[in-house]
Amino acid sequence: MSDGAQMLAGQTAVVVGGHSGFGQAISETFAAHGAKVVIGARRLDVVNEVAERVGGIGVECDITNDDDVQALVAAAIEQTGRLDAFVNCAGYSESTPIADLTPEKLSEMHAVQIQGAMYCLRHAGNAMRDLGNGGSVTSISSLTAHNPAKGLAAYASAKAGLEYATKIAAVEYGADRIRFNSIAASLIETPMTAGAFTVGPVIQAMEEMTPIGRMGTSQDIANAALYLSSDLGAFVTGHTLNVDGGASLLALPTAQMYADVGRRWQESQPDA
Repeated sequence: MSDGAQMLAGQTAVVVGGHSGFGQAISETFAAHGAKVVIGARRLDVVNEVAERVGGIGVECDITNDDDVQALVAAAIEQTGRLDAFVNCAGYSESTPIADLTPEKLSEMHAVQIQGAMYCLRHAGNAMRDLGNGGSVTSISSLTAHNPAKGLAAYASAKAGLEYATKIAAVEYGADRIRFNSIAASLIETPMTAGAFTVGPVIQAMEEMTPIGRMGTSQDIANAALYLSSDLGAFVTGHTLNVDGGASLLALPTAQMYADVGRRWQESQPDA
C-alpha cells in the first residue's frame, strides 16, 4: 500500500481490546494505514504479541479501572507525542434472564460495558482537548441495543446507554473538534462469539434475517472504524453506525424461528 493510500499516516491510535476479535482487525487495519497503534488490554503478554506484529505498543490496562484508562492514554501520548484516534473494543457477552440477574452479574457487566466505556470517553476526550488537535473516539456497540433479545438485559442496556453517552460526548467536545461515534455490530464470529458459530441453524437463521444474506466479518467492523477515525468521517459525530448487513431493518431471530430453521436445516443434511 502506497503512502498516498494511508488514511492515518503519522497518527497515533489507541485500541482498547486491540489484541483479539474486532480489536485485532482494527489494530491491523489502522497500522496498515500508517498509524502507530497503542493496544491496551489486561493480558500484557497477549497484547505485546499483536503490538509487535503491527509495529505498535502494548500497554496493560483494565478498562474497569479508571486509573488504568488514564494511564493508557498518558502512555500513548508520552511514547508517540500525540493522540488522534481512540477505539474501545473491550467487552464480553453473557446471556442471563432478568429473573436470574443478580447484583454481582449486573455489576460485573456494567463495570466493563458502560462504566469502563465512559472512562474511555472521558480520558480520550480530555487528552485530545488538551492537545488541541481534535480527534476521533469510537466505541463498539451491538445490534442488541436496538433489537431486543431474551437474556441480554444487562449487556444490551449497557450498550444502549453507551450509545446515548456517545451523543452527549459529541455535543460536549464538539467545539474542540473531537468526534464521538459508535459502531453497532451484528453477530460476527470472534473468540467471544465462536460458540454460536458451531451451530448451523443459528447461522442460517441470522443469514435469513440479514438482507445482504451473509454474516459479517471483523474486517467489516475495522473498515467502519477506519472511516469514522479518518478524514473520511470528518463531518460525522454523535452517530451510531449499524454494521449489520441490514439486520437492524428486520429483527433478531426468535426461539420459534430458530426451531423452524433447525428443522429445515436438519432436513437438508445428507444423513437426514
